[in-house]
Amino acid sequence: MADKKKKKEKAEAEETETAARSVTATAKYVRISPRKMRLVADTVRGKKIAEARAALTFSTRGAAGVIGKVISSAAANAENNNDLSSEDLYISRIVVNEGPTLKRFRPRAMGRAGRIHKRSSHVTVELTSREEG
Repeated sequence: MADKKKKKEKAEAEETETAARSVTATAKYVRISPRKMRLVADTVRGKKIAEARAALTFSTRGAAGVIGKVISSAAANAENNNDLSSEDLYISRIVVNEGPTLKRFRPRAMGRAGRIHKRSSHVTVELTSREEG
């Protein structure tokens, strides 16, 4: 019984230690389709901050600017709130979820109406400091 308690306490301590080294930033209700955002997010996942910024700077995709801002926000959060250096940070997790969809109608032939879906996204970026060793 005591062994289980010790293991649980040790696991909780490791989780809080890992959580202390990771920082998140979120952009919600971005009016770009999640499918288009995920194409850009996949290119920077797992990269260091400087590499990701360079890749996004030269990307022609519209979502690159939004994802770059979220990464910069997460890096600023790490430096100002957690005293972490941006050189040691990498993108450990980047998630693009679907936000609310605006539904609009377009006139079609013979008096019908066609539905238009204007999709939005929620972007979450988690940065983690990479330990040497």
